[in-house]
Amino acid sequence: MKPLDAPKAENKPAESPAEVAVETAPAEEVIDFSKVEIEPLFADFVDFDTFSKSDFRAVKVKACEAVKKSKKLLQFTLDDGTGADRTILSGIHAFYEPEELVGKTLIAITNLPPRAMMGIESCGMLLSAIHTEEGEEKLHLLMVDNHIPAGAKLY
Repeated sequence: MKPLDAPKAENKPAESPAEVAVETAPAEEVIDFSKVEIEPLFADFVDFDTFSKSDFRAVKVKACEAVKKSKKLLQFTLDDGTGADRTILSGIHAFYEPEELVGKTLIAITNLPPRAMMGIESCGMLLSAIHTEEGEEKLHLLMVDNHIPAGAKLY
């Protein structure tokens, strides 16, 4: 029970869950690109027919592990939408730990000829972006929305 002499509460409309979410949403991280150096663009053009021969696909990381006896290589087991696992090796261990990549959706070029590295056949290449920041090379794998299915073709 309220005491009779208590001040009356203002008639405030209840906040909707959307309004509460807006108030508590974390601020977007601001990134300073002023110290970033990128490689110059290629001066040579590639004709459309050559470009269109490249098969870029969304791939899901099923498993990822460090390659024994290698400081750089990670071995990816990927779902490329075909029903068979695809193995791709990538020299990115300095930038990523294998366990943080499992479950991610990445972009790969899937029609490169197989290449053996450390006795393991790599069937494609994962795409990444590189730049130099304050004299240090940085690399970021291209990761896309997990709603994109394995095998989706990029145009």
